[in-house]
Amino acid sequence: MSWQTYVDTNLLGTGLFDNAAILGQAGGVWATSANFNVAPDEQSKLVNGFEDNPTIQASGIILAGTKYLTIHADDRSIYGKKGGAGCVCVKTKQAVIVALYKAGVQPGEATKCTESLADYLIASGF
Repeated sequence: MSWQTYVDTNLLGTGLFDNAAILGQAGGVWATSANFNVAPDEQSKLVNGFEDNPTIQASGIILAGTKYLTIHADDRSIYGKKGGAGCVCVKTKQAVIVALYKAGVQPGEATKCTESLADYLIASGF
């Protein structure tokens, strides 16, 4: 399966998310939804946030120019909120899955979906 298929089917196809991307931990975008452009500096700060939780907790998460309040950060997962919408970012062995859920979606449902995809990619060596 291509990286784009994971974004289109496993994330956007659920109807939970407005935008999603799979980013390389070392940089680069492996797959993304249309018009969702995570800038290289945003990607770098996000990846560093998995190691430096206090900084991303204090500064928030910026994705495609939109700032989210960090509500959870550890070495695997970073979650953010902006109004009724939010973001779920999960690190695998080589990638970071970024999924932006819509207002009205239960955060736990969005988190479960994204974390499950991360578990699958980790089990597959990615």
